[in-house]
Amino acid sequence: MNKLLAEEIYYLMVLGRKFEYAAKEHYMQGDISGFLHLDIGQEALSVGAIKAFEKGDVFATYREHVMAIARGIDPRAVMAELFGKEAGVSGGKGGSMHLFEPSRFFYGGDAIVGGHIPNAVGCAYARKYQGSDNGVMVIFGDGASNGGAFFESLNIAATQKLPLLFLCENNGYAIGTNIQRTAPFKEQAKKAEPYMLTMSVDGTDAEAVYETITKAREMIEAGHGPVFVEAFTCRYEGHSVSDANSYRSAQEMAHCKANDSLQHCRKRLIKEWMCREDEVEALEFKAQKAVEEAVLFAKAAPDPQPDALKQDVFVGEV
Repeated sequence: MNKLLAEEIYYLMVLGRKFEYAAKEHYMQGDISGFLHLDIGQEALSVGAIKAFEKGDVFATYREHVMAIARGIDPRAVMAELFGKEAGVSGGKGGSMHLFEPSRFFYGGDAIVGGHIPNAVGCAYARKYQGSDNGVMVIFGDGASNGGAFFESLNIAATQKLPLLFLCENNGYAIGTNIQRTAPFKEQAKKAEPYMLTMSVDGTDAEAVYETITKAREMIEAGHGPVFVEAFTCRYEGHSVSDANSYRSAQEMAHCKANDSLQHCRKRLIKEWMCREDEVEALEFKAQKAVEEAVLFAKAAPDPQPDALKQDVFVGEV
């Protein structure tokens, strides 16, 4: 980690939060339809992990807006996709839950909980078979670790010694259900311990996430086999915009927000990386302008043409 990278991570975190608040606002105004799963509160995990895994394939969940932006996808293309516009990263046909960009090796937005984990296993097997130096990272929530495909994936990855980094985004809730009501323990890494090396990290600390994922990435690239990382974080919003979040008490939310990841990163920039206040404010202003430009771009972009329904559709031979 250096000052330049620390500044970039903070900028992306601020950009991510402002982007998500803008998405929420325009969802309420009717500009965005369908489901909308916001990443507010989890920016340190999303940005720190993606920046640490810049080389390799990434499979993400449908809470992936900030990850997509951190991966290098233009915020305008992401916002346009949310608006259902032709200029969107998926041509306006995927929406919030399906942000794919093969040129960035970003396969985010699988709408089936845990459904992307076996896909990542297959990709990791392909990378090993090809003799590639690149690994694969699959990001999933704590709730996905209760699925049968999750355990099958652990088993195959371990027995085949695949270059696969399992990253569990543990915010404590599977939709509206506390994970400890459906699992015997809070730490989902315990499920992976019989199969592979596990690590845990404070998901609200961007630098800690970056360092942990970097270590895990280097291990899988060196032929160690799969590694499981569990990052403990907290989402400030409900599971989706339609979720009132009423199942969480005011006390729990106050505790959740007490160590806000953006404020933590901001203070560290000033104290440890000797950034001036005006330098930090410049990053924040830049992020705000990028979000404003993304919204204007999305509003002005044309809708997909009817013929687009016939494009990018797989048709097998009869």
